[in-house]
This record gives sequence, structure tokens and C-alpha cells, in this order.
Amino acid sequence: MKTKIASLFLAIALAIVALPAWAHHSFASEFDINQPVTLVGTLTKLDWVNPHGFIFVDVKGKDGKVVNWAVETGGPNALLRRGVRKDDFVLGSTLTIKGYRAKSGLPVANGRTITLQNGKELFAGSSGTGAPRDNADPAEQY
Repeated sequence: MKTKIASLFLAIALAIVALPAWAHHSFASEFDINQPVTLVGTLTKLDWVNPHGFIFVDVKGKDGKVVNWAVETGGPNALLRRGVRKDDFVLGSTLTIKGYRAKSGLPVANGRTITLQNGKELFAGSSGTGAPRDNADPAEQY
């Protein structure tokens, strides 16, 4: 009986430890390399969280309708190593984001570069995720 309880406890512990890896995904599983997108919009929210950060921007479409886009970025540690700081993002400022649209067709994208209102360009992606070699990642060898 003690062996069964110990085995069950071990299985539960291993499942809990594996949860962060389960949440991580490759670029190709969610985003479409054939659908590059450039978004120009107003920063409404910033989620500086692991395993991926998110930037939310209101983008006015050609029809005049405003759509709030969720743009996935690298995690905070990856962004910090690239010189990107949470303080770089001011709510209400205008951002230009280049990336790739989600396969789902929803207003979700994987951000590669973000140009701030002052013209500073930041690399926002994660390296080694299967994202395209698009010259956005300064660490990749081309």
C-alpha cells in the first residue's frame, strides 16, 4: 500500500514539474511564416510574464474599426538580455510591430521587432523557437 501511495505521489510531482514545459510551444505550432504582419497601434497593456510576454495594441484597420491585438514576445529574461526593459513601454504610446500572424486568424501575432514612438527598434522574439530567419534576431548567424 505504501508503495502505491509513493508511486502516485511521484507521478503527481513529475506532472507538476512538467507543466512549464507543456505550456511552451514552437513558433510553427501557432504562427504562420507565410503571414507576415506589420501593426501600428496604441499600447494598451503589457504582460511581462513567463514563458512569453504579451503586448496589447489597438490597431485601426482599413475599415476604421479598432481591433486589440495580442502580440507574443520572448520571456522577460530573454528580453532583458537583449536590452529590452519593461520601462521602454509607455501605455498610450504608438508602436510599430513586425511579426507573424497566428494560424487561427485571431488578432494574435508573434512579435519579432518593435519600434517605439521615439524610433528605437527592439528585438522582441525568442531565439531558437523555429521562427523564421528574417534578420530580426541579432544573435543569429546569417
